Amino acid sequence: MRIAALETENAQLRDQNAQLRELVAELQLLIEQLNAKVEKLQDELGRHSGNSSRPPSSDTLAQRAAQNARRAEWKKKPKRRPGKQPGAQGKHLAQVADPDEVVRHIPDFCSSCGAELDRATLVGVERRQVFDLPDPRLVVTEHIGERLGCSCGAATTATFPASAAAPASWGPRVRAAATYLLVRQHLPVERTAELLDDMLGAPVSTGWLAGLPAEAKRGLTGFLGDARIKLADAPVLHVDETGARIDGSRQWLHVASTELLTLVDCHAKRGVQATDDMGVLPGFKGVAVHDRWRPYWRYEDCTHAICGAHLLRDLAGVAETPSQRPWAEAMAKTLLAAKQAADTAREAGQPQISASLRIQLGQRYAQVVDEGLAANPAPVPGRRRTTLERQGYNLAVALRDHKDEVLRFIDNLGVSFDNNQAERDLRMAKLQQKISGCFRTEEGAKSFCAVRSYLSTASKHGVHALDVLARLFAGDPWRIPSEAPT
Repeated sequence: MRIAALETENAQLRDQNAQLRELVAELQLLIEQLNAKVEKLQDELGRHSGNSSRPPSSDTLAQRAAQNARRAEWKKKPKRRPGKQPGAQGKHLAQVADPDEVVRHIPDFCSSCGAELDRATLVGVERRQVFDLPDPRLVVTEHIGERLGCSCGAATTATFPASAAAPASWGPRVRAAATYLLVRQHLPVERTAELLDDMLGAPVSTGWLAGLPAEAKRGLTGFLGDARIKLADAPVLHVDETGARIDGSRQWLHVASTELLTLVDCHAKRGVQATDDMGVLPGFKGVAVHDRWRPYWRYEDCTHAICGAHLLRDLAGVAETPSQRPWAEAMAKTLLAAKQAADTAREAGQPQISASLRIQLGQRYAQVVDEGLAANPAPVPGRRRTTLERQGYNLAVALRDHKDEVLRFIDNLGVSFDNNQAERDLRMAKLQQKISGCFRTEEGAKSFCAVRSYLSTASKHGVHALDVLARLFAGDPWRIPSEAPT
């Protein structure tokens, strides 16, 4: 009897043990899932504009202070003072030799004795010039088309200029000013109408204003084709993309640009289909600077260069993990030292960095990459890397596999350290959405991109935006100089 009771009790204990084992396994799985969620949330909370693609406006004050401290530590430079920076081109108001109007001021009495000065001798003058705007007003030009009768009995009417398309129509300068406010200064349509009414007494309709970018785009076919050809022939090209809300859905704005050329376009896709349709990268054989986004690597006829600013941001994110901080900060300092060497050589007019310095920087780079790989050993069998571990490991592998692309800027001084050129040219499209809201139609977005490309390229050549817009609406759009370097 005693043995039977013990056997029964043993069986019950075995069942309970099995149940506890199952419960422990379930709890372990739950703990792993919760740990993964906590890690993900911590990663999200730790992201800011300095270590992710989030905009600076989303940063907290503490995050901004931490970023400034980190940059100061890496760069070892004092914080720049407010205002104009040393070496930057300044602007000031200077007198002109031929003023439009001269007003003479003659004193009536001597400031010392009080005597009248009507017969005094002129002993000198002091000149001061006031720069101001004339009272804005509309100038109405009437075009009369004469109809002449021929001896054959037919009557022929003279041809009107393109600007006189209706019994009463706005001229090229008004069209140019309105488009400038809409596309260059990003004013909403209603505020643009209000401004024109207040300044010019021009009671324009919002519907007419909203259609101006599309009207401008129709005259830019030749310019856009020329820009694509010149960009495809450029020695160095900057490319980037960003999301945009268009016609109620998420689409993408793409840019391809150089120091003198800008081409912005929108597309429903983000990947290769969009960049193929844009018509620049498929035939490009120079150096493409980008943020190592995967679709760009599919263009094998060109040489690639990775944006150093993006790498610094990625390194800052990885450095948030204590085990990754030593190698991540060391790599950031290495990249910044390489950038300083390239900038110094470029400013000195040297064709390239010295071979010995390039070798030294390359060796230091490889050493830090090895440190990064050593800080990310393979996980034990049966365990996968966590999200934070994958970030450090993937970045170390990318730096190892793309060493030539990362350091392209020290081998070719024509290649910049970062991709700021493309980001600057794309930033205005984001500003348009921030001020005026989303693009309501795809055609409206494409019209904005076309006009923005036109104005940005003209500005890079030192041509005034209002002038090129007036030429565009007069039927003679500005052309990219054929002799201009790209």
